Amino acid sequence: MKHNFGAGPCILPKEVFEEASKAVLDFNGTGLSILEVSHRSKEFEAVVVETERLVRELLNVPQGYSILFLQGGASQQFAMVPMNLLPEGGKAAYLDTGVWATKAAKEAKKLGQVEIVASSSDKNYTYIPKDYSIPADAAYFHFTSNNTIYGTEVFETPKTSLPVVVDMSSDILSRKIDVSEFDLIYAGAQKNMGPAGVTLVIIKDELFGKSGRTNPTIFEYEAHAKAGSMYNTPPVFSIYVSMLNLRWLKAKGGVEVIEQENIIKARTLYDEIDRNPFFKGTANVEDRSRMNVTFVMENPDLEAEFLELAKERGLIGIKGHRSVGGFRASIYNALTISSINALVDAMREFEEKHK
Repeated sequence: MKHNFGAGPCILPKEVFEEASKAVLDFNGTGLSILEVSHRSKEFEAVVVETERLVRELLNVPQGYSILFLQGGASQQFAMVPMNLLPEGGKAAYLDTGVWATKAAKEAKKLGQVEIVASSSDKNYTYIPKDYSIPADAAYFHFTSNNTIYGTEVFETPKTSLPVVVDMSSDILSRKIDVSEFDLIYAGAQKNMGPAGVTLVIIKDELFGKSGRTNPTIFEYEAHAKAGSMYNTPPVFSIYVSMLNLRWLKAKGGVEVIEQENIIKARTLYDEIDRNPFFKGTANVEDRSRMNVTFVMENPDLEAEFLELAKERGLIGIKGHRSVGGFRASIYNALTISSINALVDAMREFEEKHK
């Protein structure tokens, strides 16, 4: 058996794969594959409608927000956010908590002034900055809620009167959030929502046209909202599989239920890391991510040996990001507690071998 701890594209439920595989051959009895069906067909339009409805229901999205299914990943959103929200000559405020936050700020700097309100780069992004002020004259405040590489997560939304923009690519749908605390949420699907290829955007309608810029139409949120995410050919298969995955999540009991499972999974693994004398966590305890658990060996010379043991035990994708080394276990929604237990067992087996 394989246990997929990969950071993304990541594990999805087996039943979702099975249902999607049927649609590859015959989508809803149309005699056409989901890979070839027209995005303008009534059958696929129903998929988009249901996917949007499930997002609204599972995240309790208030009225006055549009839900978009776009392409280009979070990296395209790094540019679209300032294109749509940052006026000419304006300033944006960014919190720097890792590689993706840094890249987002870099794109915004091409369109205006960026003020980094705080950064945890001084300790290799192993913590979330707490005490900082957000300039009142900024057009918006941007932060990344979960940092996949460094294993930190923001659990409390920073308080500000500015429009709040958040990159939730790696923890969307993993825990309850109050969508009304945010003005724009964006998330690449390939962690908890679906396969790579579609990007979820939840945007407050009053932000449309806020920057006053004349952008290419395809980079205008309002154009996509007016077209119902059909301004151009959407990522049909990725949206369809996302719908199946959202159905699975709803059937489990929704975000409230999966959050409790995620808490148990993360606690089980962190408890072993803290107990086992051969391993240690890298992120500040209070800022530890529930989605990406980062840790190292007390003796780095033993890391290769543990990776080999993990491979033998079917534990896939636990090698840490090249920029930090060590190990990273990504424990997204579809990963079961049995996979966590398999990793814990391997860690204990390694401990016994080297006692």
